[in-house]
Amino acid sequence: MKIVTVLGARPQFIKAATVSRALREIQVTEVIIHTGQHFDRNMSEVFFKEMAIPRPDYNLEISGLSHGAMTGRMLEEIESVLLKEKPDSVLVYGDTNSTLAGALAAAKLHIPIAHVEAGLRSFEMKMPEEINRILTDRISRYLFCPTTTAVDNLKREGFDAFECEISQPGDVMYDAVLYYKAQVPKKSTILESLEVKDQPFSLATIHRAENTDNLERLGAICEALNQINQQSKVILPLHPRTRAILDKNNIRLDFTPIEPVGYFDMLALLDGCNLVLTDSGGLQKEAYFFSKYCITLRDQTEWVELVEAGVNTITGTDMALITQAAAKGMGKTVTTSAQLYGDGRASQLIAEKLSKI
Repeated sequence: MKIVTVLGARPQFIKAATVSRALREIQVTEVIIHTGQHFDRNMSEVFFKEMAIPRPDYNLEISGLSHGAMTGRMLEEIESVLLKEKPDSVLVYGDTNSTLAGALAAAKLHIPIAHVEAGLRSFEMKMPEEINRILTDRISRYLFCPTTTAVDNLKREGFDAFECEISQPGDVMYDAVLYYKAQVPKKSTILESLEVKDQPFSLATIHRAENTDNLERLGAICEALNQINQQSKVILPLHPRTRAILDKNNIRLDFTPIEPVGYFDMLALLDGCNLVLTDSGGLQKEAYFFSKYCITLRDQTEWVELVEAGVNTITGTDMALITQAAAKGMGKTVTTSAQLYGDGRASQLIAEKLSKI
C-alpha cells in the first residue's frame, strides 16, 4: 500500500503530522511531495523538523507565482511524480493551490483522491480557497469531514449521488494539539523571549489575500490592532508577504511585529494569550482548542459552529466592531466540552480507512 501526500502550506504540515504518524504505525508507505508553496523557513522547514514529519521525498520549490501559474506548474510536476510512484491513492489537505493541483493531477491519472477537511464552505467565491475546496471535493473519492456542518454541506450539494464516500472522523488539527501540547514547555521559550510570560497579550495574524491585497481593509485592521495594543500588548507573527505590503504602503504599526513562528512557539502563544484575532481558518479552531475567545477578521467563516457556540465573533475589517469585540472577549475563557471537532482520533480513523483502499 502506497500513498502520495501533497503538502505546501503551514496548516497542511500540522494536519499531516498526526496522520503521517498513524500511517507509519500501520505500516503504510507514504511518499510526501512538498510543492514549496510556503518557502519561508519558519513557515515550512521548521515544521518538518519540530513535528517529526518525515522529510519530503520530493520538493518542487514552486512559489511566488500567480494563482494560475502556480497551480499549473504544480499540476505538471505532481503528475510526473505520480507517474513514477504509481500510488494507490493521493492524499490532500485543506484548500490551498497545492491541494487543488494534487487532486487534479491524481484525477487525470484515475488515482483515487482522499481529501482531509472536505465539505467546508465559506460561500464566498471571491476567495481562492473556496474555489480550491469545492473543486477538490468534487473530484475526490474519499471525503473526510471534520464537522457535521461539513457533511451537511456536501449532502446539500448532492454528493450522495456522486461516486464518493463521505465520513466524519473529526478534525486532525485537534489531534495535533492534543499530541504536541505536552511538549511545548520543553520546546518553546518564546513567552520568555518576548517578555510576556504571565503577562496579558493578544495574539493576531493577518495573511488572507482578501485583507492584504485591499489597503483599506488592511489599514483598518492595523489601526484596530494599534488601539487594542494600548490596552493589551499585541503580538503579530507577520507573514513575509504581509510585511512587504505594510512596508511598501507605509502602514503604521504601534507595536513591533515578530517573525513567523514554528508550531510549538505558536502553541505557546495560544496558551499564553488572552485573545486571538485572525483571518486564518486554522487559528480559529486552535483558539477554541486552547479555550480562547477569537475574533475573525473576515466577512465569513467556514467554521460556523464556533460562531454558533458563541466563542467566535466575525467582525470583518470594521475597526469599531473589532475593538468592541476585543473589549468583550479579552480574557474570556470559552467552554470546549461540546467536542465540536471529534474526540482526538481523527488521524487514526483516516489512516485505517486509507490502508484499506
